Amino acid sequence: MRITTVGLDADDTLWHNETIFRLTQDRLREMMAGFAPPDLLNARLAEVEARNLRLYGYGVKGFTLSMIETAMELTDHNPPGRLIADILAAGREMLQEPVEPLPGVENALAELSEHYRLVLITKGDLLHQEQKLAASGLGDLFAAVEIVSEKDASTYLRVFDRHGTGAAEAVMCGNSLRSDILPALEAGSWGAHVPYSVTWAHEMAEAPAGHARFVELGAIAELPGWVDSLS
Repeated sequence: MRITTVGLDADDTLWHNETIFRLTQDRLREMMAGFAPPDLLNARLAEVEARNLRLYGYGVKGFTLSMIETAMELTDHNPPGRLIADILAAGREMLQEPVEPLPGVENALAELSEHYRLVLITKGDLLHQEQKLAASGLGDLFAAVEIVSEKDASTYLRVFDRHGTGAAEAVMCGNSLRSDILPALEAGSWGAHVPYSVTWAHEMAEAPAGHARFVELGAIAELPGWVDSLS
């Protein structure tokens, strides 16, 4: 068995992301306290986000638009004067959040890059993902970067053919079973799941227990040793 390429997710695998969304959603609940109880707001926002994914894609800008749409619906399209401005300000602050690699990421990527071709494979807004990668200081460790609209088996087949020696000789590592692991396994890759402390509801999925090419790691620091063991 030969491994030539390691694909890595970005958000919540290399740096914090979902916690920022959760904190902003907390702010939205405070803004909307006079119009909707927390459970109703959470449920309505989840519905609006799911409905808008095919239009706006993933990322802060789509989330901000979904927050505005939720606020409009819950105020009968008559929001108080500053509400929309406050939501836009919250979205703008999300785009300006500092980016720091999660513990162990820099060392793990540096070690992997000595022996394997590293490819960043991430969903989200193109400009914002490029900005986050630049701010992280990790860009030079990657041989290629793919910012995609969706992660499915065809995505991994295409990316690992383009930047490696095919999916069968590639590992995909990420925090999302739904986006990072299951479709990569379907494409014939190996999958290394590194859970994050919180997971967006849209990314929930059952672990493929017993799959010969799947592993769940306790931390990304374990990834280099596991990849080496495959060879």
